[in-house]
Amino acid sequence: MLVHFPIGLFLLSLLLDLASLAFPSVPNLVRDSFYAMLLGVITALIAAVPGVVDYTDIRSDHPAKRTATTHLTLNLIVVALYGINLGLRSSLLVDPQIHSVPLILSFIGIALLSVSGYLGGRLVYDAGISVGRHKRRTPTPESTLHLFMANLASNENSDVIFVPIPEADRLGERETLRVEIDGQVITIAKIDQGFYAFQEFCTHRFGPLSEGTFKDFNVQCPWHNSCF
Repeated sequence: MLVHFPIGLFLLSLLLDLASLAFPSVPNLVRDSFYAMLLGVITALIAAVPGVVDYTDIRSDHPAKRTATTHLTLNLIVVALYGINLGLRSSLLVDPQIHSVPLILSFIGIALLSVSGYLGGRLVYDAGISVGRHKRRTPTPESTLHLFMANLASNENSDVIFVPIPEADRLGERETLRVEIDGQVITIAKIDQGFYAFQEFCTHRFGPLSEGTFKDFNVQCPWHNSCF
């Protein structure tokens, strides 16, 4: 993964800063820290490309969307801080010791990077974001239909409320439709000319079952192949 390079380079830059304070007689430590940070910013920008692609692939109704937004925002702040840090350091390359302001910015950057890294780990290991997926053979729903129970007529003599979804009539065989009803996201699938509804998110890692593969009357999650 590309993110390992900027993380390692930013940590190396901080260690070189601390070394310049502990061993001021050793030459070029401040300069080496500057170039390590510069390479860190460059690799961070490169790593941001697949990161943005993964982010745009997360649907707005996915439970991990908010975490991913925070993760992305922190990463942008970190890169901006290191960009400012580079500007401050550019005139200090020949100094034997790092100055206090760039050093403080480096500590703040590492702290924010640690939080962002933790959130990134949660996205991968808890939510399955950017985990390898298996391509399904039928079209994937591109949007979610939003409905509200308050707008639906109910039978006061029955505990069951039927929700009409006319869009389901346009589904082809083994195609799916995502529907959110009062915050609960469900999937409607057409199998053998019949319609079936089930919860959208896999109970394992919240994988999108509407993007899964159907085998008879079982649906296979596209992330880790769990079957339901």
